[in-house]
Amino acid sequence: MKRSIAASIKTAQVMTALVMTTSLVLAGSASAQTMDKVAKVGALGDQSGLYQDIGGPGSTVAAQMAIEDSGLLAKGWKIDLISADHQNKPDVAVNIGKQWIDVEKVDVFVDLAASNVGLAIANLAKDKNVVNLNSGSGSSDLTGSQCTPNTVHWSYDTYMLANGTGRALVKSGGDTWFFISADYAFGQALERDTTAAVTAGGGKVLGSVKHPLNTADFSSFLLQAQSSKAKVIGLANAGGDTTNAIKQAAEFGIVSGGQKLAGMLMFLTDVHSLGLNVAQGLNFTESFYWDMNDQTRAFTKRFMERFKKNPPTMVQAGVYASLIHYFKALEALGGNPHDGRAVVAKMKELPTDDPLFGKGSIRIDGRKIHPAYLFEVKKPSESKYPWDYYKLVATIPADEAFLPLEKSACPLVKKS
Repeated sequence: MKRSIAASIKTAQVMTALVMTTSLVLAGSASAQTMDKVAKVGALGDQSGLYQDIGGPGSTVAAQMAIEDSGLLAKGWKIDLISADHQNKPDVAVNIGKQWIDVEKVDVFVDLAASNVGLAIANLAKDKNVVNLNSGSGSSDLTGSQCTPNTVHWSYDTYMLANGTGRALVKSGGDTWFFISADYAFGQALERDTTAAVTAGGGKVLGSVKHPLNTADFSSFLLQAQSSKAKVIGLANAGGDTTNAIKQAAEFGIVSGGQKLAGMLMFLTDVHSLGLNVAQGLNFTESFYWDMNDQTRAFTKRFMERFKKNPPTMVQAGVYASLIHYFKALEALGGNPHDGRAVVAKMKELPTDDPLFGKGSIRIDGRKIHPAYLFEVKKPSESKYPWDYYKLVATIPADEAFLPLEKSACPLVKKS
């Protein structure tokens, strides 16, 4: 009898220990599950330089709107946002990026205007296995020779710009070109891709000249372009460099002299800076315009209630849309935002659908596919209300707007 009682007591003790152990394991699992629903977004952009109006502070606003609109906060997620100025310097960007990943525990980068910065952060994101959502850089190499399984390239790239604007101008008679290009990764890629588009259309490039980033005086470059007698002067630069070049070209009488300027990458803020008197008639390609439809106008109204400086640019719209899709992937995975490759793989698996770029997809190379639009800047007499600057010339279908996969140099494509 005594042995039976002792055995019962021992069994009860063992069972209690097992129950306690199981409870601790379950509690640990619950805690891990809770931690898996903590994500941090890093908006890394040009906050004070020549690209600040393209992304920068406006991109941070767009990121915050995406966090709130995702619906994840109401479902128990904790999502934080931090921002910093990369100063258009890759070394500065990488130092910030390492600090963010190692100390701040950032899971995803957004914005990244300036291709030298974008390419540097793409490599860092791959090495650290975080997500890289790039809507600010233009180089098509991000989904070409330097593609990674951690990068999604959203709004635009140099192939889209080149084939939208370059081909259209060649078809309309602009069959000789001279390039004024920014001397860094973006300008080089844009000149390369536009040259390919021009020559494929039967045109010819007569020459080119490179200028340093953030150039104040374009006179020598414009004189070289003017003396080339090329029908089209292609500006393979962006932001303040593009607007400065166009303003100074007007002073030199280049357009009135019969040559046409092609701003290969222009944004709404650039047109605003130039004014319609100077910018009227310019053609360029974008994938987003605030006044396209009811959805883009509704988003713009909300955006401008917070960011009163200007309507969203293509880069800022890309920050919002890419994060909305990122959050959908996190929800589909049930958590675990810390495995960047797994999150990007899920983003590629899910079809995209947002109010700014519409329905689309993300290819194996990380290229987000959606239509692009060739616009022309309105005359002052055609503009009816604030920021009414564009008229649509042509829509480029999604399957034609970006480099075909069979022509891609992306290693992920070759392995697939």
